[in-house]
Amino acid sequence: MTGPNAVERGAVPQFGGVPVHKRLQDAAGSLERAVMARLVERLPVYGTLPAEHLGGDIAKQVTRGIRSFAGVLSTGELPGQAEAAAIRESSARRADEGVPLEAVVGAYHLGAEECAAQVFSTAEPGDLDDVLLVQRQLLAYLRLVSCEVAAGYVQERQTALSDEQVALQALLSRLLEGGSPQVAADRAGIRLPPCYLVLSITVGPHPDELVPDVNHAVAARRKLRRLRNELQRRTTGVPLSVLSGDGGLVLIPYETPPADFGRADRDRLSLLVGQLGQMCGAELLAAAAAAAPEGVAEAARLAGEVREVAEASGRGPGLYLLDDVLLEYQLSRPSPARDGLAALLDPLDARPELLVTLRVFLACSLDRRRAAARLQVHPNTVDYRLRKATEFTGLDASRGADVLTLRAALAAHDAVRQGKPAGGGHDRLDEGHRRQARP
Repeated sequence: MTGPNAVERGAVPQFGGVPVHKRLQDAAGSLERAVMARLVERLPVYGTLPAEHLGGDIAKQVTRGIRSFAGVLSTGELPGQAEAAAIRESSARRADEGVPLEAVVGAYHLGAEECAAQVFSTAEPGDLDDVLLVQRQLLAYLRLVSCEVAAGYVQERQTALSDEQVALQALLSRLLEGGSPQVAADRAGIRLPPCYLVLSITVGPHPDELVPDVNHAVAARRKLRRLRNELQRRTTGVPLSVLSGDGGLVLIPYETPPADFGRADRDRLSLLVGQLGQMCGAELLAAAAAAAPEGVAEAARLAGEVREVAEASGRGPGLYLLDDVLLEYQLSRPSPARDGLAALLDPLDARPELLVTLRVFLACSLDRRRAAARLQVHPNTVDYRLRKATEFTGLDASRGADVLTLRAALAAHDAVRQGKPAGGGHDRLDEGHRRQARP
């Protein structure tokens, strides 16, 4: 053997005294027809191709493959760079046409099987050494072909996916900017749905992210990958998203118009949020708003505000709509009354543990034991802190008349401390949407 492409030099293999490559060349026409019939029979995707294409480029590649292998048998050399480039180019065309990779590789193997059946049937008992030589050359040829097919196919798909990614990012950016996204949708090859469910999501840590010796960045990326995969699997159409390890924004195509979004739709969306959290192994708190494509920008702002209000008011994981936080949302809007309510809690600024305990106690429906469990303290500690909060503010969280005032004061306090309405965190997300958007 000499040279990187040498298979096995020596006598040209012969069956029955006739060189094997000569048998292949003489039978090329009938072999091409036989291989084409097997492709359609064994790989149905080829049967769906236009007849002109099947009898043109595909048949041409089959004939080329037969002659290429005949050359290997004649010279003992595998195909050179020119032939390898032609295989990659052909594979790239199949990728562009949507033919699965396994079908492209399978086509070469079916062709090889047909060639082997043709020539081995002529072998005689004294041709054993030549039979073994042909088998070795055939395996070497298939190894080279499989590698070139995979290389050409993957390169084409990477290019196509990059183009698709850019187009989808442009569509998401246009949706978030407001106005008509139709041109961007046409460029991305996407039919705009009647409605998008716009979700602003906070993603909690995966348990692995809390283990000291674990690479937290890897754990976060795995969590995010599972979230994206599950989102794609459980939704129809093309969901759009800009997500990081701790949350982001998701746009889910939906066929129900926004005006008809009802209880059943909410239940389905709530179930989806729970399933996404379960599959990625992290708690999800999601706020949602339904909007036509032209209204996505406003819906994204609203969902971000609702999410922040839900988090600030101590809501747990799950799905929240504006209806779930109407009071807190309204109290987070700028007004003289809001500033006055926020000032009621100013005495607790120097005692943050009292403010946290008060918030958790209200979120746990005034259940001191649940609050203690969430805070990981003794119930008596909760009682002590609530008494101290009452001393500082004059408001008693165990007295019905004060509960509403305290809830309102907390909502106002959070909004004032942020220095703006409760959309601030989402505004920060907005700045990264056009840079990081991905489907």
